[in-house]
Amino acid sequence: MNSIGSAVVLEDRSRGVEVVAKASRRRFTSEYKFKILREADACRELGEIGALLRREGLYTSHLSQWRKQRGEGKLFEKKRGPAPKEKNPLAAKVAALEKETRRLKARAERAEALVDLQKKVSEILGIELKRNGEKD
Repeated sequence: MNSIGSAVVLEDRSRGVEVVAKASRRRFTSEYKFKILREADACRELGEIGALLRREGLYTSHLSQWRKQRGEGKLFEKKRGPAPKEKNPLAAKVAALEKETRRLKARAERAEALVDLQKKVSEILGIELKRNGEKD
């Protein structure tokens, strides 16, 4: 008996079979599924499919499920999980325009603050400022 990580492995030396105490779900690639289905379809003799399944460590439910997937065209589907979101082609332009708007608003606020400062300085010094459109 060997200990690998947190799982305990029992070995049957006569067969070379390993039994892992903590089982994990097997994942089969689409290519592997297709290969097994081709081999199963090529079996003509009685018991050949059973021998194939024993050799590969599979069950008949695997074959039936994979045949169903092949019939529906889902055997070579993409990976599971959420689909990647499509990028909006205008998103970059909108972001650039929003950045420009923030920059211009900050500039306008600074300009208004300078005008207010000039008004206060002119009041303190007693200097009259010209209004927009006034001439000397």
